[in-house]
Amino acid sequence: MLNAEQVAADEEQLRNRVQQLSAEQKKYFYAIFEKNIKDPDTYAVLNYLLLAGLHHFYLGRWLRGFFNLSIFLLGALLLLMGNSLIGAILVVAIVVVELPALFQSQTIIADHNNQTMLRLLDDL
Repeated sequence: MLNAEQVAADEEQLRNRVQQLSAEQKKYFYAIFEKNIKDPDTYAVLNYLLLAGLHHFYLGRWLRGFFNLSIFLLGALLLLMGNSLIGAILVVAIVVVELPALFQSQTIIADHNNQTMLRLLDDL
């Protein structure tokens, strides 16, 4: 679980590093960063849909997204086919595992954006 205060402190340190860049480097940095930044509201909406995995795709975590979506769809399929106990267990398990991400969407996206910022700064 991410610590919101630590993520905010990391963001402040990274922003200070950006301020130390030359004008040309800042222009390049912001041009690239704007293309890669993620929005916490979009992340939260994708998580609200409870099609577990969509929010992982948004962050580029393809393997985790496919895994969660597959388990969720398998559970839903089993529910529809009459095997309600196993289907319900799978669906509830995915929802329980992913529920904390819904409540931490702001922090998760801030951390993701911090990691993006760090990679860009390291490349300069």
